[in-house]
Amino acid sequence: MHAEYKVPGGKLVVIDLDVKDHMIEQARLSGDFFLEPPEALGLINQALQGLSVNSSAEEIAAHVSRALPTNIDMFGLDSQAIGVVVRRALA
Repeated sequence: MHAEYKVPGGKLVVIDLDVKDHMIEQARLSGDFFLEPPEALGLINQALQGLSVNSSAEEIAAHVSRALPTNIDMFGLDSQAIGVVVRRALA
């Protein structure tokens, strides 16, 4: 599954998902945003794994936020944008 989302005033966020048994099995987030440290991308992808395909954008965003350490800076996206793009892919 694939979706793209242009964050208002921000950057392009792209997600590719593999789903199995109504759960996200694999997630690959990409786009023209920036993360500091760059290793945060792997943490976001891991946080999405195992989520139900029925999760709302708000639930996805909250889950991603809880999974990330407080020292991560996101430029051009936020956890809400991740929730939106994942829901688009799952729709």
